[in-house]
Amino acid sequence: MPKLTKSLPKYRKHRRSGQAVVSIAGHDVYLGPYGTKASRAEYDRVIGEYLVTGRRGSAETNRKPLTINQLILAYWKHAKSYYRKNGKPTSELSAVKTVLGPVRRLYGRQPACEFGPLALKAIRETWVTAGHTRGTINKNVGRIVRAFRWAASEELIPVEIHQALATVEGLKRGRTLARESNPIRPVDVEIVAATLEQLCPVVRDMIRTQLLTGMRPAEVCSVRPCDIDREGDVWEFRPASHKTEHHNRERVVYIGPEAQAILRPYLLRADTAFCFSPAEAVKMQQDERNAKRVTPESCGNRRGHCSEGLKSKAAKRKPSERYITDSYRKAIHRACDRAFLPNEKLEGDALKIWQSEHRWSPNQLRHTKGTEIRKQFGLDAAQAVLGHSSADVTQIYAEIDAEKAREVARKIG
Repeated sequence: MPKLTKSLPKYRKHRRSGQAVVSIAGHDVYLGPYGTKASRAEYDRVIGEYLVTGRRGSAETNRKPLTINQLILAYWKHAKSYYRKNGKPTSELSAVKTVLGPVRRLYGRQPACEFGPLALKAIRETWVTAGHTRGTINKNVGRIVRAFRWAASEELIPVEIHQALATVEGLKRGRTLARESNPIRPVDVEIVAATLEQLCPVVRDMIRTQLLTGMRPAEVCSVRPCDIDREGDVWEFRPASHKTEHHNRERVVYIGPEAQAILRPYLLRADTAFCFSPAEAVKMQQDERNAKRVTPESCGNRRGHCSEGLKSKAAKRKPSERYITDSYRKAIHRACDRAFLPNEKLEGDALKIWQSEHRWSPNQLRHTKGTEIRKQFGLDAAQAVLGHSSADVTQIYAEIDAEKAREVARKIG
């Protein structure tokens, strides 16, 4: 005769999801985040019902479903470890957090197994109403579906839930009220030249390098001496990290004589130090202002300090040792605001609209370079320089040369 036991089902941690779980009558009951007071209280309630029913478990206990909130919490823990690059969170993690927000607010307390295509479309409609672009909305819907696919793969929900959500088609151009995003256009070289006059030497050389080589903004920000092979007449830059590395593709940027001349002074540093540094840019600006200074050093503001009454206050945040795409873009936008002033004084929204229409971003330089290469050397050359695996992508970056069409029209049109 088997030995009878009075032990209770254990309060355990589900490793994959981080949820507290207890097994009742062969069914796993999820209690909430492991180690929290709420999950302990839920455990006590479940065990109480289990004992009252003679250790059989109630119908509710046996079928208590995972809620949307619990699913989101489990997926977020997975996303924090999955969306990382070189030990740091990627921008996708922030996008996931933003996208799951409305799901939690609208459906958080509902069982995850009840979340279907209509609920997904309802969330999508809130983004349409908010004025998001069609492409962004489709990407965000995909992120939600991906979260449920992960939950199904971890056996947190039935696989049919993900399959149902996957039937929701993306919004089609011309068949939705969602607005279209403006395509990224090449920036005119004359506009770039006017902007360069308002920039510090470091950012100025970053722009020139990018314009000559076709680098991505993130690539020009990450240039280090150790990443450049300077053996031949054409240098080869292999970024330590790049956009398509997760597809196991190698990225090589070829650097010709003009770009070499720009980069050469920046290579005189430690091999692993970043060539383009905000700290150096700030020091250059301070040196320039100090050279023009008329007030003696013993009077006025000290170097690197700002005035605060009779005191001198150091800057709250020290400049970084490297640029990132965001700081690089902001530096260009500030220069655009100085270079392209409105004819009359503008304030508020009117000023913001003016600035938006007269700013350009570093990713446009890549389009400018692609168009130039395609015009002179053809589509294959543009594809090779820009590092695209498909010519279809290159055609987005390189504007079609209208002059060729005009030439054909002159001859046979």
